[in-house]
Amino acid sequence: MIGLLCAALGRPRDASLEDFLPMRMAVRVDREGRLMRDYHTAQNVLRASGKNTQDTVLSERFYLADANFLVGLSGEVPFVNQLVQALVAPVWPMFLGRKSFVSSMPVGEAVVAEDIYREDGQLADWFTSYPWRKPHRNHRPPDKLHYILETAYGQGEPRPDVPLTFVSKNRAFAIRHVRTQIHPLPPESVLELEGR
Repeated sequence: MIGLLCAALGRPRDASLEDFLPMRMAVRVDREGRLMRDYHTAQNVLRASGKNTQDTVLSERFYLADANFLVGLSGEVPFVNQLVQALVAPVWPMFLGRKSFVSSMPVGEAVVAEDIYREDGQLADWFTSYPWRKPHRNHRPPDKLHYILETAYGQGEPRPDVPLTFVSKNRAFAIRHVRTQIHPLPPESVLELEGR
């Protein structure tokens, strides 16, 4: 999400990410998606030794296809408002991990808010009651939805995925902790997705 938001803001890879670090995120898994494999080749690859190789390098990358997530971000109001504006009118194209993986839906539909979490650490009512979007007419709504919430350090599953820098040679990540909640599908909350 931070990389996607940086593209929307028009931030270069070497820009500071300090203003993102205090933010918290919650994700609702509306559709799990399918794990897909991308096979590709590369030449003129810079090796760890610092030398380029003329050999063809084969690699596989894995990604999710046909997934759908509702994302909520919380943080300082001025910064959150800046992110909302950037999602509506991004400076650079937004993609999901690789430039060829653009979103099939407007990313600006993601929810950016100050109050995802209540004082007891549970999800705010509006987030759990936000309408589930039906991908196509023949898709049956699930009975329950999974939510992934950030939690206090050491109180959940560790995820080393908080970027500290996007500079390729110095790329580094911090750890956050998350836990999963399951809530029933909100009643009368199914919306049809347009264009599907």
